[in-house]
Amino acid sequence: MKRAIVLVSGGLDSATTLAIARDEGFECIAVSFDYGQRHRVELQCAAKVAQACGAIEHRAMQIDAAALHGSALTGCGDVPLDRSDAQIGEGIPDTYVPARNLVFLSLALAVAETTGASAIFIGANAVDYSGYPDCRGVFLESFGRTANLATKVGVEGDGIEIRSPLLEWTKAQIIRRGLDLGVDFGLTSSCYDPGDDGTPCGRCDSCHIRQAGFAAAEAEDPLP
Repeated sequence: MKRAIVLVSGGLDSATTLAIARDEGFECIAVSFDYGQRHRVELQCAAKVAQACGAIEHRAMQIDAAALHGSALTGCGDVPLDRSDAQIGEGIPDTYVPARNLVFLSLALAVAETTGASAIFIGANAVDYSGYPDCRGVFLESFGRTANLATKVGVEGDGIEIRSPLLEWTKAQIIRRGLDLGVDFGLTSSCYDPGDDGTPCGRCDSCHIRQAGFAAAEAEDPLP
C-alpha cells in the first residue's frame, strides 16, 4: 500500500486532509509538533483525530520553543480578538509563527524518507489564511522542488510529492468534504486562545473563521 505523511494539527483542516489521504488509499502516518504553542490542547485533539481517521501511527515531535519564538501563539503578545473580516484579511497577523510550515515540512520530509512514504499531505489553505506566507501555493510548489533536490529518494528514486488538497477551498467546502468522509469535528480544536479545559474562546481569528465556515456550510459545529 502507498504511504503518506500527514501533518495533523488537531484542527478541522488537517482532520479533513487526513481523511482525504485515507480515502485516496494511502496508509497514513500522522505527524504533529509541540513547539511551545499556547493552544497545546490541539496536540490532544491531533492524537484523537489520528486514531479516529485511521492513521497507522501518530508521532508528536518536539521542537525547541525558542526556534519558533516571536508569535502571539508562542507567548509573544496577546492573541488578537474580535477582529472584523477586513482586519483578518489584512497583512500578516500576529499569530504568524516564523517559518512554521517550512520547519514542519522539512521534518516531515525526513520522516517520509525514512518510512518509505511517497507523499506528504498538508492542510494549508490560502483562501481563509491568505495572510500567512507559508500557506501559499507558490511556497508549497517551491518546497516540493527543493524536497526532491535534497533527498536520496528525490535524486535516485521516484521522489516525494507535496500534497495540499485544501489550498484553494473555502472553509465551507472543507467542512462539507470532511462531513462527507465521516470526520468527527467534535474531536478537533481551532481556537488560538482556548480555556484551560480546551473550550474555544469564540473571539480569535480562527474561531471567527470556523464559525463562519460552519454557517456557510449550513452545518452545526459540535464544539461549544
